[in-house]
Amino acid sequence: MELSALLGTWINSNPETHSVAVVRATESNGKLKLQVTAMGSDGFVDWGKTEAEVFAAAPDSKAAAGFTCRYEFEHGETRFQGMIMKGLLVLAQFHLFSDDRESYFLREYFAATHDRFSKG
Repeated sequence: MELSALLGTWINSNPETHSVAVVRATESNGKLKLQVTAMGSDGFVDWGKTEAEVFAAAPDSKAAAGFTCRYEFEHGETRFQGMIMKGLLVLAQFHLFSDDRESYFLREYFAATHDRFSKG
């Protein structure tokens, strides 16, 4: 599957987020790899890399349109569903906890970084 629409560094459009700040999407051996950086109480937290399952927009399409992936933690897990819409990465986040905290859902929007204006 053609992954190019998903690849790159995606920055959260909400500067006040208390969740995911940056998503870096790369390709390795034909697989989509994600590296998430989130906001913690003391600043940025690197969640490391995980492999994502990729989906096309239609059964006959070869272009990636979305993905799912999951991060496991000592206190629970986070599941992501991402898709490209109008040039943005729309990231649905499902935060599930194994302690006494309530699980919650969050949707945020990410813009791709670029260097279009850096040479002007």
